Amino acid sequence: MNNSNDRVTVGTVQREIRVGMSSADVVQVLGSPNMVTTDEQRRESWVYDKISTETAYSTSQGGVSALVLGGVLGPAGLLGAGVSPGYGEASGAKSVTQRTLTIIIKFDNAQRVRDFAYRTSSF
Repeated sequence: MNNSNDRVTVGTVQREIRVGMSSADVVQVLGSPNMVTTDEQRRESWVYDKISTETAYSTSQGGVSALVLGGVLGPAGLLGAGVSPGYGEASGAKSVTQRTLTIIIKFDNAQRVRDFAYRTSSF
C-alpha cells in the first residue's frame, strides 16, 4: 500500500497493480484517478496523470568587494583614501527536467481490474 499518492512510480504500478484486484484496492495504492470514462458496455477506465518537475541550479561567483588605496586611519574613519565599489560577477546554469507518468486501468463489470497499461516520458 502506498501512503504517499504524490510519489506514484512505475515501480509502484509494477509491484502493486494486478488483474483481478478491486477498484477499492486500486484507490488504496494509487489514490483517486484524474479522469474516469466508460466504454460502450459501461465499464470504467481510470486515468492517472502524474507530472514531476526537477530543477537544478549551479552557480559560480567571483570578484573583489572593495579596493582601498592609501589613506590614514583617523578618529572619523579612513581619510584620504580612494575606495572603489568593486565588482561582483555571478554566472550559472539552470536545468529543468519534467517527467510524466500516465496510467490507464480498465475495469470489468464487477469493478475488478481487467487490464492496465502505463507510459512514462522525460523531457
